[in-house]
Amino acid sequence: MHGHTPATAVSPAPQPIPPPQDQAYPGQITLEVDASDYAHRVIHVVEHISGLRPGAVLFYPKWLPGNHSPTGPIERLAGLQIRYRGVPLAWERDPLDVYAFHLKGLMAATPGAADPGIELRFDYLAPTTPKVARIEFTRELLVLDWNTLLLYPAGYAARRIPVQASLRLAPQWSLGSALEREDGTGPAAGASGDAATRFRGTDLETLVDSPVYAGRHGTRFNLAPEASVPVHMDLFADRPELLAMRPEQLAQHRALVDQALRLFGARHFHHYDFLYALSDQLTEKGLEHHQSSEDTSDPDTFTDWDKTSYDRELLAHEFTHSWNGKFRRPADLRTPSYNVPMQNSLLWVYEGQTQYWGKVLTARAGLWTRQQSLDDLAMAAASVEHRAGRAWRPLQDTTQEPIINYRQPQPWIDYQRQRDYYDEGMLIWLDVDTLLRERSQGKRSLDDFARAFFGLDDGSLAVKTYTFADVVEALRALQPLDWASFLRQRLDGVGRPAPLDGLQRGGYTLVYTDTPSALQKDAEAKTHHTDLMYSLGLAIDDKESRLEQVAWDGPAFRAGLMEGAQLLSVNGVAYNADILREAITAARGSAQPIELIVRSADRYLVARIDYHDGLRYPHLQRDEAVPALLDAILAPRQP
Repeated sequence: MHGHTPATAVSPAPQPIPPPQDQAYPGQITLEVDASDYAHRVIHVVEHISGLRPGAVLFYPKWLPGNHSPTGPIERLAGLQIRYRGVPLAWERDPLDVYAFHLKGLMAATPGAADPGIELRFDYLAPTTPKVARIEFTRELLVLDWNTLLLYPAGYAARRIPVQASLRLAPQWSLGSALEREDGTGPAAGASGDAATRFRGTDLETLVDSPVYAGRHGTRFNLAPEASVPVHMDLFADRPELLAMRPEQLAQHRALVDQALRLFGARHFHHYDFLYALSDQLTEKGLEHHQSSEDTSDPDTFTDWDKTSYDRELLAHEFTHSWNGKFRRPADLRTPSYNVPMQNSLLWVYEGQTQYWGKVLTARAGLWTRQQSLDDLAMAAASVEHRAGRAWRPLQDTTQEPIINYRQPQPWIDYQRQRDYYDEGMLIWLDVDTLLRERSQGKRSLDDFARAFFGLDDGSLAVKTYTFADVVEALRALQPLDWASFLRQRLDGVGRPAPLDGLQRGGYTLVYTDTPSALQKDAEAKTHHTDLMYSLGLAIDDKESRLEQVAWDGPAFRAGLMEGAQLLSVNGVAYNADILREAITAARGSAQPIELIVRSADRYLVARIDYHDGLRYPHLQRDEAVPALLDAILAPRQP
């Protein structure tokens, strides 16, 4: 008896999605956003799109600038309904690209008739707990990114799609944004009242690059009172008393703006707004934009100023991105729309050099003392020096980390490597800076590179892309050297020593002592964690007494410990950080191991750590035989 093979159902091939073309979109997007429902963290959207044709496809933004990755939170879009000519319009998600929506039933426009367009209604469900994702909406504060709140027509470059947006907030809330009001009164900062704020028409690229911070408690500071181009801080907080800024703090932030303008020598914004939130409810954040930045820090940043210095470089880093990353952008990151894949090959410039200037400008502005700057560099250098993953994974490959594993937890961070293009990239640029100074006998430095490379076309917002060859050529113009080989050795090599030549050439040596710096003490106290990575090889979250990191092949690793275990006792005494530090110190003159009892899931483990070298914390030690180039780098620039 012969059987019959059942026919296999074959899904129809998806309709093609047109690639983005650099041509004007024939319609426009009108976006009405209602973010007044802070009780549920739900944002309601009504969107009108005209200019669509039969077979049109809509995209939800996927590849996000600043994230360098396909992290568009499409899972938070809910309740999507589309109407066309007053009746529901069917849509179908593309089977191969879940960010694409095919519209069914659109008809060709009647010649001479007005285009009715389509109406979309949907909700954006902001995360309600950190277990879901970063918190961006609370009863007091809102971080609003436009890319989460819209769909846009495929087939066109984002900068060629016109948009008109409005935003309704809860009564008595105020907002800050680089967007301008429709009435032409300037940047949309200050009280919104009970009516929706209508923004001036712009293009999709500018809209997405112009987020909104809003809140119940807000104020505004002028950071460039004598400049022709305005720079402001739009400050929001969980409570009104957190908004107080002392005159000397305001002066230091004004100095930051002044030192950045002295460094780059040009402005690439018509006005700039630091959108700054002080909160222990919102998730800490830093994200660059061309005419603004998203910044979130400790709620006590200003009221407990002397204890919050560890995070003070945030604003300088994001401000630097207006030049490095937004105005001048790696060519493989300059994509025409948000659904074209990005490539991250130059993040060691985009983020690494920005990390360098962020720290340098923080020092030059007086936001850090010279000693705090040295202490911060010491911590960064020690972290790079102890990265076990440097033995197998080149720095260049870490630029793919945003795509591979965007900010997700990893069990063995120092072995897997994360976003090392930040701090290791920074050390490479310190190496370049000190080498330029040494070879030119002090006549040239990385300051000259910054002015020549990022300080072009004063006043222009038009993006200028760059390649590896452009970077090399700009360095060669300052100082003859085989810069391509210099950089590629440090980017592509594995098993090489950590790039500490810049510190040594700058007059300092990385050393370890048994006492943490004041900066590290403040960081540990504020973040409630204990860092023993350079002694036992572990770091502890003291809120839950859990191991938050274990160094690959370090003493704790060899004793059988791993991330996630709860630390219960030290040598038979209930754990606290002081008890553990005392045990490490005592073990220095003893042959006895340090005995820890930990709980991992439903198992208890006695770990005997055979370590006897005492506490070890990183510092920079002055080498008097070498000129103090690093001190000169950190000194403020004069008129």
